[in-house]
Amino acid sequence: MTRLIIWRHGQTVWNLHNRIQGQTDVDLDDTGRTQAAAAAAVLAAERADVLLSSDLRRARDTAGALAALTGSPVDVDNRLREREYGAWEGLTHEQISARWPEEFLRWKSGGPVPECGLEDVADVAKRVGAALLDAADRVGQTGTVVVVSHGGAARQGMGAVLGWPLEVVRSVGPLGNCHWAELRGSATTGWRLYAHNVGPRPGLVIPREP
Repeated sequence: MTRLIIWRHGQTVWNLHNRIQGQTDVDLDDTGRTQAAAAAAVLAAERADVLLSSDLRRARDTAGALAALTGSPVDVDNRLREREYGAWEGLTHEQISARWPEEFLRWKSGGPVPECGLEDVADVAKRVGAALLDAADRVGQTGTVVVVSHGGAARQGMGAVLGWPLEVVRSVGPLGNCHWAELRGSATTGWRLYAHNVGPRPGLVIPREP
C-alpha cells in the first residue's frame, strides 16, 4: 500500500491568539518548534521515501525538523498552502465577526465568502488533493510520503483524496498543531483513512544534542 502521512505544522503566535493565517507567511513560535521536534522524533521511524511541504515557513520549518533527523531533502509544493482568506488574514474571529457579521456566520456554516477574498473551499480541496495524489504517484504502491501542510488545507485535501463530499469533510475535526492523519491506498481498495489526529504523547521529553 501507498501511505500518505498528512502532517500539520507546529504552533505559531497567530494560532495561539486565534488569528486567521491563511497564506500569510508566519513563523513557528518556540512552542511550535518544540512540537515539531517531538513529532519528528516519532515520524522518523516511518522512514518516508518522500518529504514534501507547503512553501510557507511554518510548514517548511516543521518539515525541516524531520529532515534534520532523517537526512531527507524537503521538496516544496505551493499547492499545499493554506486556504487564502483575503481581507480576514491577521484578524481574530472576534474582529471578523464584528466587522462582517453576516459573512462570518456564512463562513462558519460552510458557505462561500468571495466578497472578502476567501478562496472557495472546493478549489482548496482540488489543488491540495491534486498535490497529495501527485506525491503518492512518486512512490508507487509500496512507498511512504510525509506531507506538511496546514489545518484547513490538510482536511480538504484529505477529503478530496478519499472522495468525500464537502459535507462529510466538515464533520471531521481539524488536526491539532503538529498532529497528522494517515491515508493508505492501493489499486484494489482505493484510498482509506487509517488514523487521524495522531501526535506525540503529552509531556514527551526530547533529548538534547550532546
